[in-house]
Amino acid sequence: MARRAEMKDLNKTDDEQGGYDLIVLGAGSAGFSAAITGADAGKRVALVGHGTIGGTCVNVGCVPSKAMIRAAEAVHCAGAAKRFPGLSGRAQVDDWQTLVQSKDDLVTTLRQKKYADLLPEYEDVDYIDAGPARLIEGGVTVGERTLKAPRTIIATGGRPVLPTIDGIEEIGALNSTSLLELEVLPKSLIFIGAGYIGAELAQMMSRMGVKVTLVARSHLLPGAEPEVSEALAAAFEAEGITLLTGLSYDTVRRDDAGVTLRVIQNGKPVEVTADHLVSTAGRRANTKDMGLDAIGVETDARGSIVVGEDMQTSVRGIYAAGDVTDRDQFVYMAAYGAKLAAKNAVLGEDHRYDNAAMPWVVFSDPQVAGVGLGEAQARDAGLDVKTSIVPLDQVPRALAARDTRGLIKLVADRKSDRLLGGQIIAPEGSDTIQTLVMALKFGMTTKALGETIFPYLTTVEGLKLAAQTFDMDVAKLSCCAG
Repeated sequence: MARRAEMKDLNKTDDEQGGYDLIVLGAGSAGFSAAITGADAGKRVALVGHGTIGGTCVNVGCVPSKAMIRAAEAVHCAGAAKRFPGLSGRAQVDDWQTLVQSKDDLVTTLRQKKYADLLPEYEDVDYIDAGPARLIEGGVTVGERTLKAPRTIIATGGRPVLPTIDGIEEIGALNSTSLLELEVLPKSLIFIGAGYIGAELAQMMSRMGVKVTLVARSHLLPGAEPEVSEALAAAFEAEGITLLTGLSYDTVRRDDAGVTLRVIQNGKPVEVTADHLVSTAGRRANTKDMGLDAIGVETDARGSIVVGEDMQTSVRGIYAAGDVTDRDQFVYMAAYGAKLAAKNAVLGEDHRYDNAAMPWVVFSDPQVAGVGLGEAQARDAGLDVKTSIVPLDQVPRALAARDTRGLIKLVADRKSDRLLGGQIIAPEGSDTIQTLVMALKFGMTTKALGETIFPYLTTVEGLKLAAQTFDMDVAKLSCCAG
């Protein structure tokens, strides 16, 4: 990773600290993680917030979206009872506003319990919310106040951004936040962006009874293995979601009919009209007007702060963590990186950011989860790899559940047999992936994984079958014979 050849030293003497050992900018998951770590180390911390306490995850990200996804799953599962002979069921959205309010109530409760109510527990943390912060030498300004400390951690998060499409600024496009604040359930929606946020929310709204068209330049879940992406696309189309992929955006307009998006696909124009357009095409770091350039903090082309393995920026004494950086954009990695940053900053330790065994999950149905290297990534790294794929129709759990949508793919080093990574698409993929995380963390081989005892009729047993597939045809095994 590119770093400045020389790092500007902003260390100050004790007389210039203003009473604080550490200033943390941002009161979300990363900011709280850093502040609590600093306080636990016996340091006095200024936690500088701006706006609603709690950050993205609890307020407008993980918590509200997953609550609504579960609600949509309840609607869908009633109808899915027909998978079992002799059963039928039906559910529908009776009161959209009540559903949205229940989501808001959950957010309010968790924000209070897991953020606001924690502050009094840490007497060495001063929470300051007096406006946006700006970095200066040796500290920050917040409103009319100047705070001084020898170390600063920036954890100001990110925000949704609109893609560059002619007319999109004028149509009142929704994003992942405003979508879940709609007072009326729409009849139709166009989603731009088929990454994990777009995939999750598009399926959720479709299951609520909305006609959904999902549009993307490349394909569904471009970061996933091709086999996984194709399996999820098939599941979406089976549920009635329209996928338009492999295209370029032309224009978008709003008129009496609604919002019309014009794209170019295979050299031909295609128009799609819906009540609203939802943009889930990306996010940008919250670094504007923070004075980063003035003190020499390096950012990339998207405005994200560049950090080293120790979470330190190009300016000595200033660290960053979470969505404001060029690192992984997951809440648990934000908290992890912030904890490392705080320990390095105030205790002089030398912890290094390690995402080699970092799991990721897409809360679609079937769920998509992965860890480690994909096949293309491993080959690009110059490794001689081997792969195995087990479709869910070879996993007894899926057969018993009458739901064989999905597969498990493993990637391993051919010479050493060591596991390099894997991805799962399965109804219970989010919980299954952690077993593979542990296998990678402790350097297991495919042979060792295939010889491990797994409980029968579980999705995680599919990992054993996938490991055995490197050397045998598991379709020829009897139940539990492996």
